[in-house]
Amino acid sequence: MITYNPKSWLGLIFHLTKSDTLTILWKELIFIFIFTLGIAFFEIHFFADAVVLEKLFAVYSILGFVLSLLLVFRTNTAYDRWWEGRRKWGELVNDSRNLAVKLTALELPAEDDAYFARHIGNFALCIKEHLRNGTKFELLNLTEEEIAFLQKLDHIPSGIVELMYKRLNDLKKAGILSEEDVLRLDRNLNGFLDCVGACERIKNTPIPYSYSMFFKKFIFTYVVTLPFAFVVNFGYYSSIIATFIFYVLVSIEILAEEIEDPFGNDDNDLPTDEMAQRIQGIVGTILDKE
Repeated sequence: MITYNPKSWLGLIFHLTKSDTLTILWKELIFIFIFTLGIAFFEIHFFADAVVLEKLFAVYSILGFVLSLLLVFRTNTAYDRWWEGRRKWGELVNDSRNLAVKLTALELPAEDDAYFARHIGNFALCIKEHLRNGTKFELLNLTEEEIAFLQKLDHIPSGIVELMYKRLNDLKKAGILSEEDVLRLDRNLNGFLDCVGACERIKNTPIPYSYSMFFKKFIFTYVVTLPFAFVVNFGYYSSIIATFIFYVLVSIEILAEEIEDPFGNDDNDLPTDEMAQRIQGIVGTILDKE
């Protein structure tokens, strides 16, 4: 995720990144410009007296209004997914901090505090990688026995939570923790599983295919046929207008596609790397008894 100053207007206007839509769409923009310029030339020289073309402007005004409604829905849907992902990661940070505070208040042996600090941090790193291309064990702080246990499972984040539950159960059997203590800790551990479940739902449930396909076809058809309605009033300048409209409409679609899956490495995705490191640092500081 790019950190920026939203008040720096000029800096933002002239700043280009690899995810900037102008960088992505420049070939398509050139094609649309040349294509619409050819339509304008053909219409001016061969259909200059066509009355029906003059009436198309009103039709495209109505279609533009319909398209604007679709854009609002598309943008809101994508941003809702991005914001829900951010909210769930915020809950993960809170649950991790709260769990660490509760554990340190119980005054467990230093060995147990270190165990939970290690696995709370492991869970944050694990879910970050799990939502991308799968968990990499070399990034986690695990013993050989723990790796062997997790390799048998299909869902690594749940396995890490299971390891913490097993440790709590051992402490309960040893009389170090009471039933009430375990129940208080259980709430935060359940929050871990709820977080990964919600994030998986966001990642694995894209916008319906039919809607996405229709929206792309609608934009393309609208822009490609736009010169037929605009040449009468704007002449060759209609190619510039059509190119700009294409840039705006397709840019919104590209940005929506990028933020509707907010757990990757794109510039507009959530800073899950930084948040996972923050969780490790917070938990380590709270549970460090040295």
